[in-house]
Amino acid sequence: MIRQTIFQVRPLKLEVEARKISSFFLSDDSFDDVNHTPGEIQHYLTNPLHALTSDYEYRFVQNEQNEMIGVIGYLQNEQQTGGYYLDYLVVHKKYRNHGIASLLLTDMIEVLRSRAARYILTYTCDTDIYMPVRRLFERQGFTLAGRCPDYYFEGEDRLIYSLKLNSIRYEEIIGS
Repeated sequence: MIRQTIFQVRPLKLEVEARKISSFFLSDDSFDDVNHTPGEIQHYLTNPLHALTSDYEYRFVQNEQNEMIGVIGYLQNEQQTGGYYLDYLVVHKKYRNHGIASLLLTDMIEVLRSRAARYILTYTCDTDIYMPVRRLFERQGFTLAGRCPDYYFEGEDRLIYSLKLNSIRYEEIIGS
């Protein structure tokens, strides 16, 4: 049983934290769906370390033993016009249904709103195992924006969710 704890979201800053995030992603305690694509495995191994020297951001929650129990990763899109991609949101299997995913998602939304980000896009799979995260997105105000058939594997569609944050005019983005 997990005692009632106040969890704190922290930004990734150290190499040791990045390595813990990679290990967590690759552990049996993270994803329910372990049918990872080759690209996903590469992301799990490299993105946390890459985030230390790039615009990619990770924020995480640890338990009292400093073990990773929740991670969110996001980055500004390639257009650099205030749109962001939510890449990964993962909570340790033993810590689910304790509000950690909501805490991480709310924290990211607040951070991005404070930067005047325009929107967040995220992707998930249409299989039943991803229903809880789809419900979470919808509770947080994300709407289904599209579908890419057979994206991950045959019969596994990619669902695209979007959340509008702020309205920014073109002139504000380019500084005119």
